[in-house]
Amino acid sequence: MVKKSFLFGAIATTLTALTQTVFADVDSNVISLTEKNFDSKVLGEDLMLVEFYAPWCGHCKALAPEYEIAATQLKETLPLAKVDCTENQDVCSKYGVRGYPTLKVFRKGETSDYKGSRKADGIVSYMKKQALPAISQLDASNLTDFTTSDRIVVIGYTSDEASKQAITEVAEKLRDDYVFGLVTDEALAKENKAEFPSIVLYKQFDEGRNDLNKDITAESIQSFIKANSVPLFDGIDASTFPTYVESGLPLAFAFYENDEQKALLDSIVTPLAKDYKGKVNFVSIDATKFGGHAKILGLQEGQYPAFAIQHLTSGAKYPLRDVKSLTADNLKEFLKEYNSGNMKAYLRSAVAPEQNDGPVKVVVANEFKDIVLDDKKDVFLEVYAPWCGHCKRLAPTWEQLGQAVAEQDSNIVIAKMDGTENDIPEEAGFELEGFPTLKFFKAGTNEVVDYDGDRSMEDLVDFISKNSAKNTKIVIKEDEGAKEGDKASNDHDEL
Repeated sequence: MVKKSFLFGAIATTLTALTQTVFADVDSNVISLTEKNFDSKVLGEDLMLVEFYAPWCGHCKALAPEYEIAATQLKETLPLAKVDCTENQDVCSKYGVRGYPTLKVFRKGETSDYKGSRKADGIVSYMKKQALPAISQLDASNLTDFTTSDRIVVIGYTSDEASKQAITEVAEKLRDDYVFGLVTDEALAKENKAEFPSIVLYKQFDEGRNDLNKDITAESIQSFIKANSVPLFDGIDASTFPTYVESGLPLAFAFYENDEQKALLDSIVTPLAKDYKGKVNFVSIDATKFGGHAKILGLQEGQYPAFAIQHLTSGAKYPLRDVKSLTADNLKEFLKEYNSGNMKAYLRSAVAPEQNDGPVKVVVANEFKDIVLDDKKDVFLEVYAPWCGHCKRLAPTWEQLGQAVAEQDSNIVIAKMDGTENDIPEEAGFELEGFPTLKFFKAGTNEVVDYDGDRSMEDLVDFISKNSAKNTKIVIKEDEGAKEGDKASNDHDEL
């Protein structure tokens, strides 16, 4: 599963802050469900989408108008419904609702998680796909309409059993994301200028159509779809970001702050995007809204237009730095070097402290390998944020733990790293998902063990005893400061 991106969080937060709406049932096409009518309204339906929400939830409020638009568009074909979990806790608990909003697809009582976007057109598109068979049989009567039935439509023109099996296999796997059809009439294929056999991807952007005419296998079809299912160069926002994540390709960000810069990027980037199609996806992004992400990628805020590539799976970043201005020539050279595989990923790092001999070692990204991945020692690392309340409450306990460990076992290191100023190196073996994050690196192997206990001193000491090379039992001297630190640390909800 792909990890959350800082970009997605920034976009979602911004859009939520800008959205103001309420849950109104007046003239609504969304069915309101309760514990009394849930089974009768839902379990007998062939297909239904149900939103589990809380009225106070900001994300639910942002979804409400989009959900209503989708319900209106789909009201003649399939129902959309909602359940207020603050008033119907039993039914929400029954279906494993742990956060808001949660959307689930119901088929004759069987459930699956909704995996589409939270925009009206995305909801409509996703549910239309759910209503179709994995692959639709097409003939002259329905082919033309089918090719324009969604933003992306994939049609196999073949009667060959091997290629039919390949397209069917892909359709079953990707039915949530794309609409698939099959034409077995060779004459009809020729009428539509398609080779027989072939796979044709129809799309409502760029050149409008792509053809795969040879080596038709399940693997080649998936690669073909991945390469052609996103625009060559388009703007990005919260609704389109998941599409780029699903493609599995690196994402190249071109930052602009005005229309003139955006036009310049269009002229520079689009030709190069064609050359790297299927290798890198290219997007333009408004720096006035998302300049913070430019900084995360290693770019200088305020110096636009700017360009950087990010690997969404690992978080590796490749910014185009040290240029006075972005030009077609320097961007071309940058992409050539990146594509060679020789370019080293950018690692954002704070400056290492001049003195680092305290009981808790300060780690910066550039010294991560030397301190944390020193396999001669066990290392217990906290990744924190200065603004994080939970981190602040843990701080005195962590300091006291470091002092006790330093006095009792020199082969154990208690360390901390500011996660807002330092990237997690790829060789670390984990990605940051929240603050504080506590990881234990075992001596000898550098095996990473997640800490999942309470943040009390007792649990921290017990964890070290179980995981350190010598199973060292750290003894903590009882004092008032420790008690207060323990008490404060017991609140262990993640941010």
